[in-house]
Amino acid sequence: MKVFVVGASGAIGSRLVPQLIERGHEVIGTCHSPDRVERLRALGAEPLVLDALDARAVGETVARVRPDAVVHQATALADLSDFKHFDRSFAETNRLRTEGTDALLKAARDARVRRFVAQSYASARYARVGGPVKTEEDPLDPVPPPAMRETLAAMQYLDQAVTEAGGIALRYGTFYGAGNEGLVEPVRRRQFPIIGNGAGVTSFIELGDAAAATVLALEHGKPGVYNIVDDEPAPLRVWLPELAKVIGSPPPRHFPRWLARLFAGGALVVMGTESRGASNAKAKRELGWMPRFPSWRQGFVDAYANPSKAAAVPVAPGRKVAAE
Repeated sequence: MKVFVVGASGAIGSRLVPQLIERGHEVIGTCHSPDRVERLRALGAEPLVLDALDARAVGETVARVRPDAVVHQATALADLSDFKHFDRSFAETNRLRTEGTDALLKAARDARVRRFVAQSYASARYARVGGPVKTEEDPLDPVPPPAMRETLAAMQYLDQAVTEAGGIALRYGTFYGAGNEGLVEPVRRRQFPIIGNGAGVTSFIELGDAAAATVLALEHGKPGVYNIVDDEPAPLRVWLPELAKVIGSPPPRHFPRWLARLFAGGALVVMGTESRGASNAKAKRELGWMPRFPSWRQGFVDAYANPSKAAAVPVAPGRKVAAE
């Protein structure tokens, strides 16, 4: 297929492009900044600079490219640090998940694109009742923390708009493996505490595994929602000390809920104490997907015990990485 990847230079896009090319697909990849063009070319994609929030430009570009498939990976998640003001930090990404999704769906419909896959999210979205692990059929949180209501609403908007249009929404777990995703440094500095009982469950996914699942969804997934997570959803009190150990950091601090709420805000308190994880059974069953790292335990070691590996830029077969 000719695949139009929006956000191709990002953490997951840069891993997705070489895998698509290796499977024989032609990739046209977009980036928001001209300084990413050479990186996309090194990955093997035909690069285009595009503002995914410019509906007219999106429509004209898709009409000109006439792809067989669109993959929506556009986010603005770099350098996130202020989780106390959660919705404010995610404001640009929320627009990409609403306005950007609308623009891409309209462009795809007008160009008669037959496949559409979009990035969504799994962790901290399911209702905080019942068991610790949820399937795609389980209800989402009806009363999310006030600080993240706009962000969760934007995710739900994307899920609904994409699936109603006959596309696929991939609810990825929390990404790791890029080396700059903002997970490691706060742990290294002991700025990431275990909150309260630490019972909030997180589902993780290594970026290369997420890309592999995306390829399979694109090639033969049925319309709908899929959780793309590893096999071991884990409470904060379990995974955070293990990550600290892998990176050679002292054990994390423990904060009571009231203190964490004061410094970090209500959203992180709920995520650290009450959130549910996600099941990957549907993705395994229907996509034939098996993560290379079944658990974050092996994945953290692979990604963070060798920092230079995490910082490496993926490359398409037979190509060299251009100097950045």
